[in-house]
This record gives sequence, structure tokens and C-alpha cells, in this order.
Amino acid sequence: MSPPPKVAIIGAGPAGCTLALLLVRASISVTIFEGEASMDVRGQGGTLDLHTDTGLKALRAAGVYDEFTKRCRYDGEAVVLVDKTMRKYIYLGGTNERSSRGRPEIDRGDLRKILYNSLPKETIRWNCRLRSIDPQTLSLHFDHGSETGFDLIVGADGAWSKVRPLLSSDRPFYAGIGGFDFLIKDAKMQHPPQYRLVNGGSFFAYSDGKNLGAQQLGDGSIIVRAYGQKGEDWQKECDYDIHNGNEVKEAVKKEYGDWAKPFMELIDAADEKDIIARCLYALPTGNRWTHRPHATLIGDAAHLTTPFAGEGVNVAMEDALNLANAIIKSSKADGDSLQSLDANIKAFEEEMFARAAPVQWLSMENMKLMFFVPGAPYTTVHEWVRNAVSTSWVVRTFVPLWFVRLGLRLYFWW
Repeated sequence: MSPPPKVAIIGAGPAGCTLALLLVRASISVTIFEGEASMDVRGQGGTLDLHTDTGLKALRAAGVYDEFTKRCRYDGEAVVLVDKTMRKYIYLGGTNERSSRGRPEIDRGDLRKILYNSLPKETIRWNCRLRSIDPQTLSLHFDHGSETGFDLIVGADGAWSKVRPLLSSDRPFYAGIGGFDFLIKDAKMQHPPQYRLVNGGSFFAYSDGKNLGAQQLGDGSIIVRAYGQKGEDWQKECDYDIHNGNEVKEAVKKEYGDWAKPFMELIDAADEKDIIARCLYALPTGNRWTHRPHATLIGDAAHLTTPFAGEGVNVAMEDALNLANAIIKSSKADGDSLQSLDANIKAFEEEMFARAAPVQWLSMENMKLMFFVPGAPYTTVHEWVRNAVSTSWVVRTFVPLWFVRLGLRLYFWW
């Protein structure tokens, strides 16, 4: 039996850390190279809902599910969908561990800490920003120098992956949606009306090609997002300073001027010093590459899409689980383990392509339904719900939209 492979992972996000932890538990040599200087160098974004048969399955396999249950929020499964007049279309209450719908929430930062704290400290090499990979020798070029000697390089480095060009010419395209992330700090004590509005979970509103939503975070703050149809260069072309919090808040309130008062109050409550402008990008739906030995991709590096399916981190963590199983299987094979590794990685990639494409389609379709169809959400919520149940051709063929609309009226509107 050949020695187990040496694996380099680029990126210490949830996918990269999950993969590393699974490999460490199987006694396989792995190093994560992360461009950021430390775990806490910047904010870690919003909240994630992990699903039973994907994200949570990966955490169980990695041996950290119990730690997850100490930090997750079952009340975060509460969801409200409204339009700009505050008319409710969907209302689902929070749950507990026994009544969970299989989608408990956790802050992205908390998830990363669970995974990071379970890894040997030497696994992650911080402040190692990958600049390029030599396509011939597969040496990794960082600001500090070059690294070689790895049998497999895994790109888990997100939307603008430096590993992807080794495998594919695909680049992310602008999805037509941009906007701002706001933060309401200590909402329960400082802003009780907004805290009650969000109800511990997620509050989404769509109208006029725009979205204004809010999600509860584990530290008591609320993240507020105001996104809409914009040109790719909107941050340069807008008539206000996107780095001036007061100007941004006034501009957003003007843009949403005919929305109900609670939306304006969400913006008013936000901290002027904690505002981030963003554009949404995606890879082509169903993107794939021709396999080449010794390199692969997972997560957003492999199949970046918009966040409107609620599946991104779950697909990424399932990628990590399935890739880990492929690597571990190779390490136990008789004969040439590297030859076995190549075959198993190729099989993993084909499985990932087939699994990720429907999620990419769903996310882009949901974005279209809520941002680009006139009259949304009233004209599209029934199709949005049907997509949430299943994207299979059977459901789309034999469950008519009028039937879904009737069900929504009976369950939520009457």
C-alpha cells in the first residue's frame, strides 16, 4: 500500500475547514493556506441554515455535530415573506430541537470557529495569499514564496478562486443585483421593535425589483440587506459616497420611499459605521471542467451562484464530505494510491457537477422570480414555493401553480 496523499487546501472557509477536519480524522496529511491574517481579521458575514442531509451530515462525519448544537438557533428557522406594504405571503414560526424542520441557523463566524478549533493548530497557515499556480509543476506561488510537494490541490477559495484557472476558463459574471448590508447592534435592548419584527429568524420583503430583508444573528444583532436591480458599476456611478454611512442610509430610504414605515425604521436603526456595498456574481449554471490530475475545486470556487436558494454552504460542505471520502478511499487502495486518487477525484467531480447544477438553477430562478418579474411576490410566490419543495420535472409537471396558490391561500392568507 502506498503512503497516503499530501493535500493542500486553498481557503479556510467552511468547505475548506470541513474537508481538512475529515482528512485529519483519517490521518491524511493536509495543509490549509489562507490569505487572511487570522480568523478574526474581518466580520464573517451573516447566518447560515444547515440542512439535515448535507451540511449537518458533514458535521456529524467530522465529529463536531454536538458542538454545533450548542451554538445553533432553532428559533432561527422562523421565516416571514412580505411585500412592501407588509402584506404577509408566508409565515413560519421558530422551532426547537424536537420540532425542527431540519434547517437550524448558525452564524457563519461560529461555524468557522467550531471547525477551526477542532483542527490541529498547525493545519492552517494564515497570511498565505495564493497568487498563482504553475500549470506545469503545480507549485503554489504565494507572497512569501513557493510551496511544492502536494499530491492534490483543492481550491476552496471562493468566488475569485486562484485555483479555478488551472481547470476552467469560466469566470463569474455579474448577476444584475447589488446593494448594501447593514448591521443593527444589540437589537433586543437598543431596538426592540426591529427585534420583534425579525422574530429571531428571517424577514424577507420583495417588491418593485428590490429586496429588503433582515436576519437575526447569534450575538443579538440583526443584519439588514437592501438589494435590487443595478448596473455592475453602480458603486462608481451612484450620486452619493458609498463609504459615508449617513449618505448611504438616506439614499436607501429615498430608493425605498414608498415602502411601509417598518422598513424605514430598519434602516434608521442600522449602525452608520458598519455598512458594506456588494454586487452578486455567479458562474454559469451547470459549469464543469475537463478533469486534470492533482487538482480540483469545491464550494463557490466550483459552482458559485447567487444566495437565493439557501443551499450554498450546504452544497459546499457536502462537496467536502464527498471529496474527503474519495481521498480516504484512495489512501486505502491496494497498488498505486495516486492512480486510485485520480480516478476517485474524477468520479467525485462528475457527481458534484450533477448535484450542484440544480441548486445553481434554483438560485438563479428564485432571483428572477423575485427581482425581475413584475408584480412579485404576488405574481410569483406560488412558483417560488413549488421550487422550494422540489425542482424535479415530476413536481413541475404534475403540481400545477394554481394548486400551489390555492394551498398558500388556505394555509397562510385566510
